[in-house]
Amino acid sequence: MTKRIVIVAALFLAAFAIHAQNLPPGKWWQREAVVQNLQLTAEQQDRLDEIFQAAATGLIDAKADVDKLQVQLRGEIDRPQLRRQEIQRIAARLSEARGRLFERELMMLVDMRAVLNEAQWRKMRAFLERAKERPMQQQRQRQIPKRR
Repeated sequence: MTKRIVIVAALFLAAFAIHAQNLPPGKWWQREAVVQNLQLTAEQQDRLDEIFQAAATGLIDAKADVDKLQVQLRGEIDRPQLRRQEIQRIAARLSEARGRLFERELMMLVDMRAVLNEAQWRKMRAFLERAKERPMQQQRQRQIPKRR
């Protein structure tokens, strides 16, 4: 049963990591290539920066909560004598913390999306799709055996 809890926790971590990869990386609105590609105005860049700044503290706090609970969970799982109820309690708190982090990230993205016009958003979505495909392509290339 404990093995099942560990597997579920690992799968949950993997799902969260996949979600995080779908978000635009860093302060994308400040990158020259993105600014030119999306044709962002100075006003849009300022607004995006304001949204990011307003969300940053909450995101940092939410991420810290997730990190702390992950450490607690690992500590419990590494104990010689497992305490199933304690593991379940921490896992439930971790799940809630991840949900809060996801919601904060999503709402920041929604606010940022509202700054972009439809054409800019289509270009951003295309960028995100390409970025999502790159790791899969790299993995496929590593799996293809080289002929000599």
